[in-house]
Amino acid sequence: MMKNLKVKIQAYGHSAEVVIHALDSAEGVENAILDKIGQNEIKFTPDGFLQKKLCYITYEEVANEPQSHQGPIHEKKVVGA
Repeated sequence: MMKNLKVKIQAYGHSAEVVIHALDSAEGVENAILDKIGQNEIKFTPDGFLQKKLCYITYEEVANEPQSHQGPIHEKKVVGA
């Protein structure tokens, strides 16, 4: 099943974030990331990540549904100041 996924990459002192449309499997995510890199759609920026020899890739599903609440989550009225 295809899903929209938000991918965060921290690798070798650089980071990037991108939304991909991929199969919900490790191979599907990997192929979608490689496609984005091949199309120059992922821009890496230097960061202060301490481990410059390691690579971390995380992803989470992006919901396309509208939020169930309307308006602000928290509202506070202040009278007089």
